[in-house]
Amino acid sequence: MAEEGKPDAQLFQLLSNLLQQVESLTNQEEVELRSKIEALGLEVTKVPSRSTRPLNEMEIAKELDKLSAKLDDVDEMISSTMASDPQVRSILSGTADVWLPVITATSEERSKFSVVPGDNSTQTEEENSK
Repeated sequence: MAEEGKPDAQLFQLLSNLLQQVESLTNQEEVELRSKIEALGLEVTKVPSRSTRPLNEMEIAKELDKLSAKLDDVDEMISSTMASDPQVRSILSGTADVWLPVITATSEERSKFSVVPGDNSTQTEEENSK
């Protein structure tokens, strides 16, 4: 999905590990969730194709609306799962230091991420130098 050591790779490895734990605890294979995680990983690392012409403001707004709708769907899935399953809520809360910075960072902030080997938290280069 992404290069090892990148915050994206760390996030998707964490998601995969958490899914394996949930599957082993429930003795149920989560095929749909696993395929959604894999699809999201591919979508996140996809390089957009070059547009033959610059987008105007309306086209940009439409694309942003599409992305917002996708994010709303993800938010709804996470919220409903957290509301219905205290174990999921606990896992997500306990690992927020890994996934929250990745999904809330700007592209500039994400370019400054680095991963400390053996550490499950994502830090910026500035935080690592302190």
